[in-house]
Amino acid sequence: MPAIKKAISAENSFGLGLRLSNKASEELNTGDNFELFRNWLAAEDIYVFTMNGFPYGNFHNERVKDRVYAPDWTTTERVSYTKRLFDQLAALIPEGIAGGISTLPISYKHWHSSEDDVQRVFTKGAENISEIVLHLHQIEKTTAKYLHLDIEPEPDCLLENSEEFISFFESHLIPIASKKLQQTLGVDKEEAKRLILRYVTLCYDICHFSLAYEEPIETFRKLESRGISIGKIQVSAALKMLFDEENEDKVWQSLAPFDEPIYLHQVTEKIGDKVKTYNDLPALFQNKKAFTELRAHFHVPIFLERFEALYSTQDQILAVLEILKTQTVSEHLEVETYTWDVLPAALKMDITGSIIRELSWLKERI
Repeated sequence: MPAIKKAISAENSFGLGLRLSNKASEELNTGDNFELFRNWLAAEDIYVFTMNGFPYGNFHNERVKDRVYAPDWTTTERVSYTKRLFDQLAALIPEGIAGGISTLPISYKHWHSSEDDVQRVFTKGAENISEIVLHLHQIEKTTAKYLHLDIEPEPDCLLENSEEFISFFESHLIPIASKKLQQTLGVDKEEAKRLILRYVTLCYDICHFSLAYEEPIETFRKLESRGISIGKIQVSAALKMLFDEENEDKVWQSLAPFDEPIYLHQVTEKIGDKVKTYNDLPALFQNKKAFTELRAHFHVPIFLERFEALYSTQDQILAVLEILKTQTVSEHLEVETYTWDVLPAALKMDITGSIIRELSWLKERI
């Protein structure tokens, strides 16, 4: 990390996006670990402004796949973990800036076979997130630090796109959390809604929204019209496959090395105004047909525009950056490429050098 800071922000403080598993978060609170970590940050002139609270368990070097969504928002484990992360962020974040923690989009779609079960999950999820709203309200009241929960839509989850996010927000979260806040805080309905909108926001992962085939400007306008904020923009790129009669075999050959056993790599295809999802790359390879365009949930380096016969959705990053030139869509930008260990051999480089290259690419375009 010091080498990255020296290359990117030698003369200024360097903002860090922190990812702690539940176990790591618990261990940080033991003994003098927290104080040692805080002292290290100060010595290196590094500060934490955002955290990734999506993966609860280990996220590297062992099979993750759909376990990344467990425990989901129906569980007390998810609530306890997220509250602890917010307490730690409140203690780490400098005075005068807001902080956010991204989290999973309620649950994984393939775990729920009926509409009744989905509605039960949405209801329980909204009830549990209302506990986070109360927790964040108390943190701000006692520390004057404003923190927000950033829900991150993702393919094959219960919230995949902006329409599903807004529907959950308006049909479940606001009515359920509003009632809880009115009872607990003694506020009226309008104040309860204001607090929900303040403390629960959207994490706009550019890779994920490109998989939903949503144009950034339209998504931003849609959310703004409903008073929903974007707590964090995760700068990330998906794989994009463009097919024609001449390159079809080459595309499949180039794609094959990305089929790895650690992470889920959902693949999406736009058919008319609908998006069809294949739950992982093996499911796609078993259903080969004459495609025109596919996009795969594989976070590739953001500086990568093309690899062999494949493309990336870097164009979506550039579209977002163009909007940010005239609109403050979010205060937080976080580069999120976590696949360094599982990239095809031709793309693997020294990880420090790769991260410096990513951040430099982004800095040059902001």
